[in-house]
Amino acid sequence: LQISGYLNLLANTIDNFTHGLAVAASFLVSRKVGFLTTMAILLHEIPHEVGDFAILLRAGFDRWSAAKMQLYTALGGILGACFAICAQSPKRAGETVAWILPFTSGGFLYIALLNVVPDLLEEKNPWNSLQQILLLCTGITVMVLLSLT
Repeated sequence: LQISGYLNLLANTIDNFTHGLAVAASFLVSRKVGFLTTMAILLHEIPHEVGDFAILLRAGFDRWSAAKMQLYTALGGILGACFAICAQSPKRAGETVAWILPFTSGGFLYIALLNVVPDLLEEKNPWNSLQQILLLCTGITVMVLLSLT
């Protein structure tokens, strides 16, 4: 098996760990914030996991092994949620959320922009760049509108 498959599994486990941190910390803030965060992460994860599955198949995993390994990486999310909950102190409610949410959201923004900005800069057709920027702004607007309801 190619090393790229194992590197992808490691990266996916770390990514799922941060997702678990974000979901648990968001529910510690409120149900509304927790559900919004969960929805955003689910919408992100569906295509992401399909892509990871394809990477594992190209790396030499058979379908069953790739699916099994994807499930194992999902345990990273459960561990992240457990970590966030266990780190929360009843005496100092909010301290965990005070560092987890900025940490995870900063990581998500960094990774998203790291993937999007170079593609925008290399795009030759200005119309395609404008479409991508509009879609990015649409996603941000949808999340803002959902947070207001």
